Amino acid sequence: MKIEGGNIVVTGGASGIGLGLCRRFIELGADQVVVADLNAEAAQSAAAELGDAASAVACDVSDEASVQSLIATVLGTAGHIDLFVANAGVGTGAGLDASDDLWDLSWRVNVMGPVYAARHVIPHMESRGGGAFVVTASSAGLTTGPTSFNYATSKHAAIGVAEWLAINHGPTIAVSAICPTLVDTPMASEFGTVLKQPLSVDDVVASAVDGIEAGRFLITPEPVALEMLQAKAQDYDGFLANMAQRVAQMRSSE
Repeated sequence: MKIEGGNIVVTGGASGIGLGLCRRFIELGADQVVVADLNAEAAQSAAAELGDAASAVACDVSDEASVQSLIATVLGTAGHIDLFVANAGVGTGAGLDASDDLWDLSWRVNVMGPVYAARHVIPHMESRGGGAFVVTASSAGLTTGPTSFNYATSKHAAIGVAEWLAINHGPTIAVSAICPTLVDTPMASEFGTVLKQPLSVDDVVASAVDGIEAGRFLITPEPVALEMLQAKAQDYDGFLANMAQRVAQMRSSE
């Protein structure tokens, strides 16, 4: 996937990883970058900051009609979409006490958001002979760890969405799943002090863009995420026991 000259949509584009991606895409010469966000005012501010190549569209990714409207609006102005980044996500949650409302929110945003986007943009891309679709997931979707119950589970499902799309719509559609560890964004505060040194947004963006341009499916900005996934595949029971021990030690020291 070549960023230069492309028409790109990024959900959750007004802050964090999404905003970082929008900025980098414009630096690389994207023709049009649409900052899509639930917060319409923040999306407008971000687009104004990014310049003439950026535009803003309000979108609630948990609502299929809103996602469909976003895609129709972009097609009506830009004519086509080369790359769609399903980046919007929520991290709020807890353990066994996580409410049904939190579970529902995690599922609607982290899982159905990418599903709705794929449902309405992939047929368009295939009609043009190609495109790229990216899901911002998490290393929690690969190895779970001590993150919230509903968040980790929803991110496992988000990776499943990306895998299914890659299997059923590749190679015409280049599908990628970005799986960072904790990133220095407002969402990081929701996970407490699980990781003392979160990744910078710039590091995640650089890794993500490299992976997207190379057409890689799994993008892990920090090598430890891939190493843990490999350890899990080699010895599932041993991996789970080791993780349980590490989490217990971590919590006892808090």
